[in-house]
Amino acid sequence: MKISYYPGCTLKNHAKNFEDSSLFALSHLGVDVQELSRWNCCGTVFSLATDDLMHHLAPIRNLIRVKEAESDKVMTPCAMCYNTLKRANEYVKNNPENLDKINQFMYREKIEYKGDVEILHLLELLKDEVKFDHIKKKMTKPLSDLKVASYYGCYLVRPQSIGIDDAENPTIIEELISLLGAQPIDFPYKTECCGAYQTVDKPEVVAERTFQILQSVQSKQADVVVVSCPLCAFNLDHRQKETEQIYPEFKNIPILYFTQLMAIAFGCPEDVLKFDLHYIDPKSILKKKGLI
Repeated sequence: MKISYYPGCTLKNHAKNFEDSSLFALSHLGVDVQELSRWNCCGTVFSLATDDLMHHLAPIRNLIRVKEAESDKVMTPCAMCYNTLKRANEYVKNNPENLDKINQFMYREKIEYKGDVEILHLLELLKDEVKFDHIKKKMTKPLSDLKVASYYGCYLVRPQSIGIDDAENPTIIEELISLLGAQPIDFPYKTECCGAYQTVDKPEVVAERTFQILQSVQSKQADVVVVSCPLCAFNLDHRQKETEQIYPEFKNIPILYFTQLMAIAFGCPEDVLKFDLHYIDPKSILKKKGLI
């Protein structure tokens, strides 16, 4: 199986552990990942203004790159990139006049975009095309005795028109975690916002959100939390420092990408996991469970 791949900006630096574990897992599953040539930032967030066409150029230009690769489908692991690309694509498909204007803006492009690229999140690719049964067969190290809380945040499931699962009670990550041999832990804050970009100028707001989310996780005796968004990962992991300062009773808990657990279950070497990028080191709990 071949799939075009859009990494996005953060997976090339602060979330390199997300990219490397994703690519290791997909290679182990027999998926030939083809990174897009000359991709650019997706624009980070989808523009909600009805007359703001300029902010749709960045995501649509990336979809032109998919067509240049002679593909009609692209996968991204990042929840935020997925949300932006998918919503921009749906917008232009439903607004042909604006799509024509966008193509006119990008007059130097050799391909005129027609709205005919399918955007997949990595979880969708794994469930619907690779198939969970195949993933289970390829596992070499079950994640036995590991209790995992899955945090979805906003961008995977909202708005409902582009969400990869139920907006109120998604279960796709729990399904994946279960077949890898871990114990999924449900908790009521799994689709609550982490505070997003308020982390830039209002870290205390994010620390409050981090406390509420992770306190809920810990009340369910989870060992780790998994995410699919680099911004969620930063807020829930690195903002634990500020959370400790505000709430002295708070106890740290490791934050991982779901792909890191997949890579572990597929027997990856530790350098793929890049634990040095984490604020809360997950090695202690993973060693305790005999997983590394």
